[in-house]
Amino acid sequence: MTATIDTRHNAKVMNRFELTKLLVAKLSDQAVIGGIGNANFDLWAAGRRPENFYMLGSMGLAVPIALGVAIAQPHRTVIALEGDGSLLMQLGCLATVAARAPRNLVIVVWDNGIYQITGGQRTPAAAARTDLVAIARAAGILESHWAADEAEFEALAARALGAPGPWFIAARIDDKPAVTQTERDPVRIRDAFMRGIGSRS
Repeated sequence: MTATIDTRHNAKVMNRFELTKLLVAKLSDQAVIGGIGNANFDLWAAGRRPENFYMLGSMGLAVPIALGVAIAQPHRTVIALEGDGSLLMQLGCLATVAARAPRNLVIVVWDNGIYQITGGQRTPAAAARTDLVAIARAAGILESHWAADEAEFEALAARALGAPGPWFIAARIDDKPAVTQTERDPVRIRDAFMRGIGSRS
C-alpha cells in the first residue's frame, strides 16, 4: 500500500458518495452511525441496513454515539461517519476515544472545509489549515490516516475492519450535494437500529 499522506492538502479531492459506497460494500454486521446531513444522506442512499443509524439534528455527536455503541457491544465493529464541521464541534471526543481505546471503533471523517448544509461557509479548520488527522493522532489515536485517493481509502477501510483500533480515517471530499435525503422519522430510525444491533426484539 502507498504511504499515508499526512496533510490534507496533499490528498486527492474525492466524492463522498462514491467513498461511502466503497465502504458499505465491505460491511456485514458492523454498526454505522451516520452524522447529520450529507454523511447520513449518502449512507441512506448507499444501501439501507438495519445496522445503520441515521442522525437527525444532532451535530457533532456521531463519534460519541458510536463510542457508546462500541463500548456496549465490544464484539461488533462500529463506524462513525462524520463531517469535518461536525467533528469540530466535538473535538474533545477524540481524547475520550483515545483514553477508552475501543478496539472496535472506526471514525471516518469527510473533510471539504465547509459547513455544506448551512450554505457552504468555510470552517475554522479550513481557514487555519488545520489537519484533523494530526489532531486525532496527537489526541492518542495512533491509527490516524489521510486517504490519499480512492484506492488508499478502500485499503484503509479494509484494514480498519480487520485490525484492532481505534481508527481515524479522513478523506478530502468535494462539495457535491447528496444524491437523496434520509427519511425524517426519528422513532422509526431508532427502533430499526436497536433491532438491527440486537438491543431490541
